[in-house]
Amino acid sequence: MTASPVSSTDADVSPDVTTDASPDAAPDAPDVSHALHSPVIAWFDEHARDLPWRRPEAGPWGVMVSEFMLQQTPVSRVLPVYEQWIARWPRPADLAAEAPGEAVRAWGRLGYPRRALRLHGAAVAITERHGGDVPRDHAQLLALPGIGEYTAAAVASFAYGQRHAVLDTNVRRVFARTATGVEYPPNATTAAERRLARALLPKDEETAARWAAASMELGALVCTAKSPDCARCPVAGLCAWRLAGKPPHEGPPRRGQTYAGTDRQVRGRLLAVLREAAGAVPQAVLDTVWEEPVQRARALDGLVSDGLVEPLAGGFYRLPLT
Repeated sequence: MTASPVSSTDADVSPDVTTDASPDAAPDAPDVSHALHSPVIAWFDEHARDLPWRRPEAGPWGVMVSEFMLQQTPVSRVLPVYEQWIARWPRPADLAAEAPGEAVRAWGRLGYPRRALRLHGAAVAITERHGGDVPRDHAQLLALPGIGEYTAAAVASFAYGQRHAVLDTNVRRVFARTATGVEYPPNATTAAERRLARALLPKDEETAARWAAASMELGALVCTAKSPDCARCPVAGLCAWRLAGKPPHEGPPRRGQTYAGTDRQVRGRLLAVLREAAGAVPQAVLDTVWEEPVQRARALDGLVSDGLVEPLAGGFYRLPLT
C-alpha cells in the first residue's frame, strides 16, 4: 500500500503510473504461480496485522480512506490520523458536508496533502452520484475524482472481495523477486508487470482478493526493500531471485526520498501554520516559517495553485472553503 516519495513537492506519486514495455520485456507467467498462492495466503492468515481498515466495521469507506492515506506513507503514521478521520467522518457524506480545507487540516502531517483534497472530492462525488455509498463497480470507482487504477483495484478487492490485480510497491517487489529474479522492480509500473500480475492472479474472486492482501503484507513485513528476511518467507524455496544467488540490482538507480531543504518542506511548514490557525493568517506570519524569500514565495504560490491555500484581500491566507 505504501510507496516511497520521489518528488520534492506534494504531487501525487501513486502506484498508478504505467510505462509501456515492448512485448519482449513481458515475462511469462511462471510455472510456480499456483504454488505461490497457498503458502503466502496461509502465512497471511497467521501473521497479518490487525489494522482497523481490515476489520469488518471499517466498510468500503474505511478501506478507501486508508488507501488514500497509505500512499507514500507508512502505517505507523497513518493509524492515528485514520482513527481521528473515521471518528469525525464515518461516511462519505459527512466529509462532503465540510469545507475542503477541513480535510487538509485533519490530514495533519501525513504529507502530500493534495491527497486530502482528492479524498474530499471523491466523497462529494460519492454523495452526489451514488447516494453516499462507495460504489462496488470498478469502472465507477475509477470515475471518481482522485482515484487511479491502483486505488480502484484496491478498494474493489479489499472492500468488496473482487478479483483485481492490486499492484503497489510492496507487491511489485515481491513479484520482481519471486517471479522474475530481480531485486527491485522498475521505478514506474510497466505493462509487463501488469501482465505478470494478471497471470499470477488466482481464478476465483475470494482467493484472488485474499492473495492481493497477502502478497502486499508479505512485501511490507518480510520481503522488504532494504532487509528482506528470507528465513521467514513462506515461498523462499520458490523465489527466483534467492535461487539465483540474490544478484544485486542492475537497473537505473532507485529514486531516494528527499525532504530537508526542499520546497516540500517549506510547503509543509506553511500548511502547519494555516492548519493551526482558527481563521485567516497574514503574510507576515507566514514569512517567519522560512528564511529564504524566493523559495518561500514559490512554495506558497504552489500551494495556492494546487488549491490547498486560498489567498484573501489584504495579504491574508486560509485553508480553502470551497
